[in-house]
Amino acid sequence: MSAGPWRRLSELLHEAGKASDRSSYLKSILSACVELTNSEAASIMEYDPSTQALHFTAAPWFHQETLRTLQVPLEGSAAGWVYQTGQTLRLDDAGTDSRHFQRVDSLTGYQTHSLLAVPLLKAGQPFGVLEVLNKESEAHYTEEDAAIVECLAVVTTLAIRNDLLEQQIRYSENELVEFDRLKNDFVAITSHELRTPLGLIIGHASYLRESLDKNLQDQADAILKNANKLKDILETLANVDNYQSGFSRVRNRQVAIADILEDVATAFRDMADQKGIALSLAINKDQSKNNPAQTTSERDLIVNVDAGKIGIAISNLVKNAIIFTNSGGHVWIEAEPVPGYIQVSVADDGLGIPAKDMPHIFDRFFQAESHLTRRHGGMGLGLSVAKAMVEMHSGKIWAESVAGKGSKFSILLPSASNLTSDTTLIDR
Repeated sequence: MSAGPWRRLSELLHEAGKASDRSSYLKSILSACVELTNSEAASIMEYDPSTQALHFTAAPWFHQETLRTLQVPLEGSAAGWVYQTGQTLRLDDAGTDSRHFQRVDSLTGYQTHSLLAVPLLKAGQPFGVLEVLNKESEAHYTEEDAAIVECLAVVTTLAIRNDLLEQQIRYSENELVEFDRLKNDFVAITSHELRTPLGLIIGHASYLRESLDKNLQDQADAILKNANKLKDILETLANVDNYQSGFSRVRNRQVAIADILEDVATAFRDMADQKGIALSLAINKDQSKNNPAQTTSERDLIVNVDAGKIGIAISNLVKNAIIFTNSGGHVWIEAEPVPGYIQVSVADDGLGIPAKDMPHIFDRFFQAESHLTRRHGGMGLGLSVAKAMVEMHSGKIWAESVAGKGSKFSILLPSASNLTSDTTLIDR
C-alpha cells in the first residue's frame, strides 16, 4: 500500500477523537473509501435484530433518503453473505451474481457492476458491513483495495462504538440525575411528613411519663429515647434538604471557636462516659502569639460563622468518633490558628476507615458497613451534612485514617478577618 492511503487513514483516526457528529464522520469515511479505491459510491450497513436484516447507516447523499427505510435481507444479498460469514467479498460482475441484492439498484436507478464488501467486527463478531461499488474504468477490485477497505472498516467500527459509548454515558448520567432527584424528594417528603406525628408522640409520651407509676416510667423513657433518635434523623434530613434546595441561610456573627467546641463537648460528655471513652478538648491559642503576621482574630480563635451550623458539623464529627471508638478509647477535640484560618480537628483511636472507603465517606447515605453487618446504626448522612455546613462558610473539611488505628477529621474555617458579611443566602 502506498503512502497516500496510510496518510488518509491517519487523518481519519486523528479526526475520530475530535468528531462530535457521528453522521458527518461516517460520511467522511465513505468519502475516503471512494477516494482510496477509485470507486463511484460507498455505504455502511448495520444489523438490526428486531427486523433480522441489515439497514443503511450511511449512504451517498443522493441515495440517503431512498435507502433510509430499506431492509437488506441476510439471504440473497452480498452484504448478508459478508455479515453471516464474517469474510471479505469481491464481486467483479455483480449483475450476474445471485448474492447481489437487485432491489437496491431498482430503487435508486443505479446499476452495480462491481462490489467490494468487508464485515464490521466487534469482539470478533460481525455487526455490520462496509461496501464500495463500481471501481472506475470497469476495473476489478484488488487485494490492495480489500486491505484499504478492511482498514477503513476498523475506523468505522471505532466511530460507531465510540458513539454508542457516548450514548450509554449520557443515558447513565440522566439516570443518575433522576435517581438523585428521587432521593432528594424522599428526603424532603420524609423530613416534612414525619415531623408533626413525631412531635405528637414525644409530647404525649412526655405527658404520660409524668402520670405513670414509677414501674412504668421506664417504658415511657424507652419511647421518648427512640422518638428523640427519630427526631435527630429528621433534623439531619431537613438539613440535607435545605442545603440541596438552596434555602439554607447562613447568619454569620463573630464568635470564639472555643465557645462552640465547649458546647459540643458538654453535649457529648455523657455519651462518651457511658461508653467508657475519654473525651478531651484543647484550645491552642498560645503557640503563635509571637507571630506578628497573625491578627488578633487568629490569635484569639475568633471566627465569623453561623455558630449553629458549625456546631452541627462538629457535633456530627464528635458523634461519629464516639460511635466508632471502643470502650477505653479516646476522642480529642482540638482547635488552633493557622495563617488566615482556624483549624478544628476531631481525632480518635477507634476503628478507623478502610482505604477503599475513604473517597466516599462524605457521600450522602454512604455506609462503610454492609446493611447486613451494620452494628453502629445511622443513615450515612452525618459526614455529608458536616461537609455541607463547612462549605457554606467557604471552609474545607478532610479526613485521615488508618483502619484499626483511628481517624482524624479536620475543618478549616476562615478567621473573622476573612469573613465580613452578616448574612449570606446560599444559592445553589
